[in-house]
Amino acid sequence: MRAVLLRLVFTLALPAVLVAVWWAASDGSRDVYWPPLRTIVTAFPDVWTGERWRGDVLPSVLRLLAGYGLAAVAGVALGTLIGSYRRVRAVCEPVLEFLRAVPPPVLVPVIMLFAGIGDTMKIVVIAAGSVWPVLLNTVEGVRAVDQVMAETARSYGVSGVARLRTVVLPSASPQIFAGLRQALSIGIILMVISEMFAASNGLGFTVVQFQRSFAIPDMWTGILLLGLLGFVLSVLFRLVERRVLGWYHGSRAASRRP
Repeated sequence: MRAVLLRLVFTLALPAVLVAVWWAASDGSRDVYWPPLRTIVTAFPDVWTGERWRGDVLPSVLRLLAGYGLAAVAGVALGTLIGSYRRVRAVCEPVLEFLRAVPPPVLVPVIMLFAGIGDTMKIVVIAAGSVWPVLLNTVEGVRAVDQVMAETARSYGVSGVARLRTVVLPSASPQIFAGLRQALSIGIILMVISEMFAASNGLGFTVVQFQRSFAIPDMWTGILLLGLLGFVLSVLFRLVERRVLGWYHGSRAASRRP
């Protein structure tokens, strides 16, 4: 119990200090673009009402989850294929390096030509940018499978789907989850960017509308909400990761014991 409380204190200490510094530094501000944090916090419940949560926050989260899920499935599947076969990797590597170097926001106007300006465009943009960390980490994880385990599985006749399920994916799963963690932050960024280009609702659209109407405190509440959304999703991801990779964290903890 004591360890949990200490960990909670260490986790909340820096955010509490930063909020206190922001509150003190902005308290006497008369700058239109830099309102006091007190004003922003007071405006938050008035801006983000139940109707706005349903009309803006929920659609954004659903788009993010759809694009992120698509990127996760495609990244793991293609990464496993490319990492398992040397010839496939040799053929695909130049193309992957080229596509990875293209900034995802640049693709928004192109994707709009084919997918329109609806939810499909936003989901595709999120998936197109989020897939790369998952794919590349999966490739490296599959390539790094312990050869002793691979040879042992081969000698026992474990092949095909069984080998993939019992040897390859468990061995590569720590790197796969590292890619999924990176993809989550990229997905949030692309969710906002896609909604700023062409949308009638969503967090990105709402923040831009506040900025254009000079509702600056309201704009800052949207920025704070995006930060809180990212934090909550990160915590949920860590919980899932610890549950799925419990064996991995347990083995690492055991190896560190004297």
